[in-house]
Amino acid sequence: MIVGVNKFRLEQEDAIDIREIDNTKVRDRQIERLTRIRETRDAAACENALAALEQGARGTGNLLELAVEASRARATVGEISDAMERVFGRHSAEVKTLTGVYGAAYEGDQGFADIQKAVRDYADIEGGSPRMLVVKMGQDGHDRGAKVIATAFADIGFDVSVGPLFQTPEEAAQDAVDKGVQVIGISSLAAGHKTLAPQLVEALKAAGGAEIIVICGGVIPQQDYDFLYENGIKAIFGPGTNIPEAADKVLRLIRRTNY
Repeated sequence: MIVGVNKFRLEQEDAIDIREIDNTKVRDRQIERLTRIRETRDAAACENALAALEQGARGTGNLLELAVEASRARATVGEISDAMERVFGRHSAEVKTLTGVYGAAYEGDQGFADIQKAVRDYADIEGGSPRMLVVKMGQDGHDRGAKVIATAFADIGFDVSVGPLFQTPEEAAQDAVDKGVQVIGISSLAAGHKTLAPQLVEALKAAGGAEIIVICGGVIPQQDYDFLYENGIKAIFGPGTNIPEAADKVLRLIRRTNY
C-alpha cells in the first residue's frame, strides 16, 4: 500500500506549472545548425580526420585523441560514431523481462483474478491471447517502466513483446506490423511524447497498421492528455496506475476494435 499512489488518492490532482519545450522546433533548429556546420567546414580536413579515426579503430590508435581531432575539424557526433561503428558495429541492448513477479504479488486479489479470466476467455474465443508490443522511442533510455508493464501484462495473460531501445517511430511501427500485434504501448519518460506519439500513429498508417491501438504510459503531464487523444492515442496510463484496471481497459479497447 502506497498512500497517494494506490490508496487514498486525491479526487482532484492539482495542475502543475511546467515549462513546455517544443521538441519539433528544437529538432528543426538543431538540423539547421548541423547543416550550417557542414556547409562552412573544411570538408577535406573533416573527411581526413574521420578516416584517421576509423583507421585508429582498426588498429591501436588513441580513439579519444582522434575523436577530439575530428571534432576540431567540425565532424558531428553522429559522423564520429559512424566512423567507429564501421569497425566495431553498433551495440544492441538485450531486453530481459521476468515472469511470475506480478502474478505472485497479486495472488488472492479478486481484481487480478478477474482480468486473468477475461483474458483467458478472450483467448478461447479468438484462438489466441491479445498481442501487445511495448516500445521505447527517441533518446529515452529509461526502460524500467516498460519492463514492469510487459511483465505484469504477460502475467495477466497477454502475449507481450518488448522492442529495443532508441527506436524511431518508423522502426517501431514496422516492428508492430511484422509481429501482428493489436496494441502498441509507448513508454515515455523523456518528454518526447508530443512529438513521437503522433509520428508513430502516422507511421503505423503508412506501414499498413492503422488498426493497431496506440496507448501511452509514463510521466506525461495531464495538460498533454487532450493533445495525445486528438492525435490518435487511445489511452494514457500515468504513475500509480492500477495494473489490473489498465489491462481491463486495454482488453476492452481490443474487443471494441475487433467488433
